[in-house]
Amino acid sequence: MALIQFTRNHDDLSTDKGYQFKFYCDKCGNGFLSAFKTSYTGVASDVLRAAGNLFGGVLGRIGHSTYDIQRAVGSKAHDDALREAVTEAKGHFRQCTRCGQWVCPEVCWNRSRGLCENCAPDTQEEVAAAQAQATKDLVFEKARTTNYVDKIDMKSPATAICPSCGAKAESGKFCPECGSPLAVTLTCESCGAQASSTSKFCPECGDRLLK
Repeated sequence: MALIQFTRNHDDLSTDKGYQFKFYCDKCGNGFLSAFKTSYTGVASDVLRAAGNLFGGVLGRIGHSTYDIQRAVGSKAHDDALREAVTEAKGHFRQCTRCGQWVCPEVCWNRSRGLCENCAPDTQEEVAAAQAQATKDLVFEKARTTNYVDKIDMKSPATAICPSCGAKAESGKFCPECGSPLAVTLTCESCGAQASSTSKFCPECGDRLLK
């Protein structure tokens, strides 16, 4: 028996109506659909089944029997159809002699090297990819050396919501909804003691806290 190629990268779309196969590029996945080849045994089975459904009795049993036989012994016709489809598909792919992969010539074949682009990458594509990667790396490097928090108070305790109304806190010292101070603690102007932002009077000296 002759060697059948494309055994790894194809889908069998055959039915009882006929045979058809889809072949794929091993590198990018682009596909080629073979021409549909009618199964005359399957067509005859359909005719007998239709007649059997119409007239019943013997014709019905013959139709279904023929269909079962076709499904059971149709492997040779299937194999012949696969070989024809492989021959058809080979004109749309190139096989790399280095790795054995079948690839599409439009995207994944290096014509100047006579190998697939996995084995012989396209130089210009590699340069373009390297430049893009280097640019990306420089962007991240520049971002890491830029100070984005120089105007943010990193020492004072921060809060995500306003302690007074519960609204989402934004940048700034006061709530955008109710105007209350967003500071978690308040400083007494009289004695310098720290107090909760919800306190009205200083716990140390008793003076009213200014908010």
